[in-house]
Amino acid sequence: MNIVGITTSTADRKRRAGQRLIIGLAGTSLNEQEREFIRAARPGGFILFRRNIEDAAQVREFNRELASLLPSDLPPIRCVDQEGGRVQRVKAPATVWPPMRWVGNVGDAEYTRAVGAALGKECRALGFDLDFAPVADVDSNSKNPIIGDRAFSSSAAQTAKHVGAFIQGMQGTGCIASAKHFPGHGDTATDSHLELPVVEKDPPDLDQVELPPFQAAIDAGVATVMTAHVLYPALDEKYPATMSPVILDGLLRKKQRFGGVIISDDLEMKALRGRWPLEEQLARASTATVDVFLACEQLSLVVDAWETLIRLQEQDKRQEDAAIDGVRRWHALRERFLAGAPPVPDLSILGCAEHQSLALRARVEGMA
Repeated sequence: MNIVGITTSTADRKRRAGQRLIIGLAGTSLNEQEREFIRAARPGGFILFRRNIEDAAQVREFNRELASLLPSDLPPIRCVDQEGGRVQRVKAPATVWPPMRWVGNVGDAEYTRAVGAALGKECRALGFDLDFAPVADVDSNSKNPIIGDRAFSSSAAQTAKHVGAFIQGMQGTGCIASAKHFPGHGDTATDSHLELPVVEKDPPDLDQVELPPFQAAIDAGVATVMTAHVLYPALDEKYPATMSPVILDGLLRKKQRFGGVIISDDLEMKALRGRWPLEEQLARASTATVDVFLACEQLSLVVDAWETLIRLQEQDKRQEDAAIDGVRRWHALRERFLAGAPPVPDLSILGCAEHQSLALRARVEGMA
């Protein structure tokens, strides 16, 4: 890895580029290349996966160390995918949650709100600030290989009800929620980790099925929305949602009035990677009003993305303006959730009797 020095004249661009990245790490502790990059780029956040996790105490200490590496005025947002069901990075002693479909099947929004709060408390106890949950997709395609029981329901109305309640519960604990994957990954028949899915639906159908849960999320005050690496030809014939101003700026920001942080799904995913040059991905996504980019695995991609985001600002005032807007929204997120946050729960809350009882109710009343 070759990280070149940045002159004073580009210091602000360097800082903004780093702040727009949430990065993955290789193992259960930092290696020297990762430390070097963090010192140089000061990334906006980190995301941990199973490869980074030994036990609860190690996760909490790792998150503490990551925070210590950044200046106090730029605290990183420490992230995790802790949905429940198939997507739960931290297992026991944390509560092992059933799929959110089972939670939705219970049919009680107050119960769903309690589940969101419990998940939020456990994430904060582990040192995380943001949980990439809930899935706001409607499970409307039985051939979908990636969503399925991660969704609350196959009904748009039921999904919307539970998405809103879950977000209120989670964010009420001080844990940042993220509605994903806008404008909907539920009707795909392919996996965006492996290829570019296409959803052939007309706008009225999208309005009736895909969009109501995201509107419910926005109405509930959701702080972040994650994009879908999915093509919707009726909205944009050429570019997937992550790269589409029509979908993100026009639909999410203007029509649905979302003023929070838009985060891309992982840049590693083959729906994007290798299909367009990285510079085009980042430039078009920035124009579409993506604020922050996820780069979850390879450090080489992280470095390339950082350097590209710097260069784009140097070459195009519109890109610099987009970066300024993105970082402004990222700072506003910090102000909202990190300043005056509730006390961090002790690790003893993981898998406590109250949370086990909540999980058991879904298994008894909601098992599909």
